[in-house]
This record gives sequence, structure tokens and C-alpha cells, in this order.
Amino acid sequence: MSVLPIVTYNDPVLKQKTQPIDENSPELQKLIDDMFDTMYNSSGVGLAAPQIGKLIQLFVMDADAVTEEMEGEKSLGPLVLINPEIVETAGDKVKMEEGCLSIPDVRDDVVRPEKVKIDYLDRNFEKKTLEADGWVSRVIQHEYDHLQGVLFLDYLSAFRRRLHKSLLKKIDKGTLKVEYPVVPKG
Repeated sequence: MSVLPIVTYNDPVLKQKTQPIDENSPELQKLIDDMFDTMYNSSGVGLAAPQIGKLIQLFVMDADAVTEEMEGEKSLGPLVLINPEIVETAGDKVKMEEGCLSIPDVRDDVVRPEKVKIDYLDRNFEKKTLEADGWVSRVIQHEYDHLQGVLFLDYLSAFRRRLHKSLLKKIDKGTLKVEYPVVPKG
């Protein structure tokens, strides 16, 4: 297993839609393990394939570090979502702060539906459906967006984006000090 470098803000791969995964393979299983290693090494709770330069419909997540500290949130452990499809969102629109491993040190409030229902294949290619709310729903929606070529910055107003301009420039130039391996746009 390996820690992979994470693609950073403004790399074109982060704005592209991903392709479905047709079959399970030893290479896919190794990639999943590497993605978990990369996510944990970066102190993240989710990582989508485009963030490591792969345009496939895959993300991994483990929100337990956050849910264990929040009353009423259930822990699910590490999850692998292959070819996910959000089939329903519900509940109130909730504002919560988000960040992204591809946009280090930038955090801002994003409004998303409180609940989500998602169909996916697990790492054994078994069909699953997950209904989630709270923090887990937030992570799922954030990572799913990556598979659609959408970043959390896309939800911000022009004014809010301007507030992050200096950090975004540092990320784009590769001059921001990051505690995990990254691949700045080059």
C-alpha cells in the first residue's frame, strides 16, 4: 500500500466528470487500499479518485473520527463507494463548514441537503444503498461532487471566493506548505 500525491486546486482533472468502473480487479483493490492510506495520511475523512488524478467513479470515506464526537451521529467505519448515484436528497438545507484535501487550508460554509440516499457498489462489487444524514451525508455529497467535476468552492459566492484568493494563488503556484504529498497544477 502507498500514499499517493493529491492533485490540488485548479488542476483540470478536478473539473472533469468521471467514468464508471466496469469490473473488479486486483489493480482496483490496490488503488482502494492506496486511497485509504492517502486519506488517513492526509487526516481526511473522504477521498475521491479525481483527487489522485483518476477519472473513475470511486471514492472512499471514513467519517468516524468526526461522528464519534457528535451526539446522534452513527459510525459506519471505512466505506468504499464505486459507481455511486445519489437517488434522493431530503430535509432542510444545512450550512456547515467544509474543506478539501485538494484545496488545503481553505474552509468555508456550504449549504447542502441534510439527508442523502445513495446507491453504489461496495469494494466486493455488491449493490448497496445507504441513507445518511448529518456529517456522513455531508461527506458523501462532497465526495460525490468530485465525481461530477464540482468543488465545494463552486457553491461559494464570488465575494466568498475572493476572500480565499491569496491562498488559492499559493495552492495554484505550489508555494503553500502542505503536510501531505500534493501535485500542484504544473
